[in-house]
Amino acid sequence: QVALEESGGGLVQTGGSLRLTCVASGSSFGSYTVAWFRQAPGKEKEFVAGIRWSAGNPYYTDSVKGRFSISKDKAAGALYLQMNALEAEDTAVYYCAVGRPIVSAIASASMYYYWGQGTQVTVSS
Repeated sequence: QVALEESGGGLVQTGGSLRLTCVASGSSFGSYTVAWFRQAPGKEKEFVAGIRWSAGNPYYTDSVKGRFSISKDKAAGALYLQMNALEAEDTAVYYCAVGRPIVSAIASASMYYYWGQGTQVTVSS
């Protein structure tokens, strides 16, 4: 069982930056793939970025490429999402998730076993 906790959300103006953090308790990220998803009001949950905890390249949804960066601190057991040049369309609840998807399914929410409670990101225009 992995319990996930996100932090770092908030209210920011268009063009601003935020860094989200996800930490695990009960177990380490180990051999899992760790990812960030987001859900805006009235929309389905959307993949944002993901990476294998042990090694590998990061993956991003097209709308955040060049603006968001996913990273990890193995010593601290923390996953980060650095979000720059934020846009109103980035407003959503952001979730940390853990699973073992194959690469071709990394963006599929159904492949993830554990989810955090989410942190609200609001970008004002």
